[in-house]
Amino acid sequence: MRQCKREVKVGSVTIGGQNPVAVQTMLNVPIGDIAGNVAQAKRVAAAGCQILRVTVPTPADAAVVAAIKEAVDIPLVADIHFDYRAALAAIDAGADKIRLNPGNIGADENVAAVARACNAKSIPIRIGVNGGSLEKHILARYGAPVPEAMVESALYHIRLLEKHDFDNIVVSIKSSNVPRMMAAYRLLSRQCDYPLHIGVTEAGTARMGLIKSGMGIGGLLLEGLGDTLRVSLTDDPEAEVKAGFDILRAAGHAVAGPEIVSCPTCGRTQYPMQAIAEAVERRLAADGFQKPLKIAIMGCVVNGPGEAADADIGIAGGKNEALLFIRGQKIRMLKGDIVEEFLQEIYRL
Repeated sequence: MRQCKREVKVGSVTIGGQNPVAVQTMLNVPIGDIAGNVAQAKRVAAAGCQILRVTVPTPADAAVVAAIKEAVDIPLVADIHFDYRAALAAIDAGADKIRLNPGNIGADENVAAVARACNAKSIPIRIGVNGGSLEKHILARYGAPVPEAMVESALYHIRLLEKHDFDNIVVSIKSSNVPRMMAAYRLLSRQCDYPLHIGVTEAGTARMGLIKSGMGIGGLLLEGLGDTLRVSLTDDPEAEVKAGFDILRAAGHAVAGPEIVSCPTCGRTQYPMQAIAEAVERRLAADGFQKPLKIAIMGCVVNGPGEAADADIGIAGGKNEALLFIRGQKIRMLKGDIVEEFLQEIYRL
């Protein structure tokens, strides 16, 4: 059961409530390379990114915000650390959301200035607590970045904004430790109704990063938590976007495009199933195929059709051939160029 939070509008995307969980990523081109950031923004937009973030270290760097906004239609988040003037500049440049911890930008009057500017344009602020950079006074109290310490940090920053009549807030409370991250989100969710941006920070390179993110993000999604997500990988942002949608699909959320299921193969497999599965997946992605079909590619006919009975279409291998089945019904044998024949059948549905 989805745990409903208050709705927050980020540009053209509304999060919270019963709205779909939005997939985010962050650009990683050096901030001085505006053309490079714009080009990468176009690539992640083409990959399906729904909310995009870019760092804005100084007021002058807000120029990248304006350039990206001209190039892509997806909402843009300005990532701010320490300099409240960078936040004001990003707001003026057209940012749809600010990622900022108000306790890190100096005097209370700085917080007030950012809150006023965001309220004037209905721009939300995401508070982003990280287990590796908690406030010294909170860390001293708990001795370690335990979930309770992370939640106290989040509530501390929330209060700094609420003090200035600002409640257009999204919260993240990330850790590289999956059990700690999940416990922190559960605890925070019981104490506020702000939308939650979920993720495992510093998750790692593709292999371990995907495992940790699948466990942490997917686990929270299955518990009904999460309104936006980012899969933080030491990889290209496009890979983060793809992984985000894959995790959403695995957790039972509706995602555009086909889902391919395939078996791990065994000694009964008599056709090149792995190569066929990879080729089908690659072709559908290259063609931009977006029908929400469940496509099964199974190793043999012993139990392949039964195990994939809920698929819209599938094949199960024989000796250099494959049995085609559609919605559980056996249709015919595919021979020769199995990949091409199977793709033709997929496109007919």
